[in-house]
Amino acid sequence: MSHKDFDLGFLGGGQLARMSIQAAQRMGLKCISLDPGEDTPASQIAEAIIGKLDDPKKVAEVLQVSRRVTLENEFIPADAIREACEIAKFNAHDIVPRIETLEIIQDKLLQRHAMKQAGVPSPNALAIESDGEQAIETIGFPMVLKARFGGYDGKGTRYAKTRDEFDSYRDLWGKGGWLAEDFVPFKREVAAMVYISEWGAGAFPTMETIQTNHVCDLVFPSGVDATPVAIAAVEAVGGYGLFGVEMFELEDGQFLINELAPRPHNTGHYTLDWGGITQFEQHVRLAMGLPTVRPQGNDVCMANLLGQAGANDFRCGLTAVLEDPSIRFHWYGKAESRPGRKMGHLNAVGEGCVEKAKAARMRFYEAWTSA
Repeated sequence: MSHKDFDLGFLGGGQLARMSIQAAQRMGLKCISLDPGEDTPASQIAEAIIGKLDDPKKVAEVLQVSRRVTLENEFIPADAIREACEIAKFNAHDIVPRIETLEIIQDKLLQRHAMKQAGVPSPNALAIESDGEQAIETIGFPMVLKARFGGYDGKGTRYAKTRDEFDSYRDLWGKGGWLAEDFVPFKREVAAMVYISEWGAGAFPTMETIQTNHVCDLVFPSGVDATPVAIAAVEAVGGYGLFGVEMFELEDGQFLINELAPRPHNTGHYTLDWGGITQFEQHVRLAMGLPTVRPQGNDVCMANLLGQAGANDFRCGLTAVLEDPSIRFHWYGKAESRPGRKMGHLNAVGEGCVEKAKAARMRFYEAWTSA
């Protein structure tokens, strides 16, 4: 590989990188990814470097051969990326999202502080320190306990309704690095993909999200518009690029920010088949500094496909799932299938999309696990 052989480098080689690379390749762009795995969703379709994502020298290898760089997840230490820029003599402004934004998002408490400072509605939160008394006095019960760093899909989240429950988690929060925040009695969860660049700011439609065991299960049109709050949340962290914004809708119609993800997001996968620009092409445009497109498309429901106990070759379920012509099937090519792991998704297009998606997924699971 010679100097700047690749238009766009990806830090991370999972399904989000894979689908973004596919969008970039359709535009004629050459891509490369970095991931510790040897056989990753991204490495199956484009060049890849094997290495740890928190290793500045390995990150620098990607920077040295790429014109622009972006992330697949927000857990790559900002300090490692900053050090990699120094090693590779790489302009940090050619990385999307910005390192400073990444630092805020990586610490969920800093996220909350940024929202409050900007006047964006979000739950009250503070660090759990010492014996936790201040957190109890300030937040009260019930409360949500969260690891400030690294949690996703419910990992690093606990709920405490009483002092006894709070104390039962002392082995977690007692080591530091945890926060306590308001428990929000929300009506439902919604999400929107926000984009901000020199070409302007906007958002994909606000979608309703159904969570099962803290993992996104279904995504479908919500019938509401939380765009102003979602954009304000991204602006609060100095955002540039594409962001998944998870929100709580309250009974009175207000929206509270739950969390931000500075990348393509599970709740935006429906855009692959809605007839308009996809979140992945928009992500590539943002990362490359290209003009963005105003999102517009048809009703779609996305259903995640999770690893199942006793599953066989996924191809055993293709006929069953695709017998409905409104279904579009997406498989990520992961080397290992584990129960509960996101292995793919399907999109059901058009009228009655939610029920169609549920039925198609059930047919797929039955065929996948019984063949």
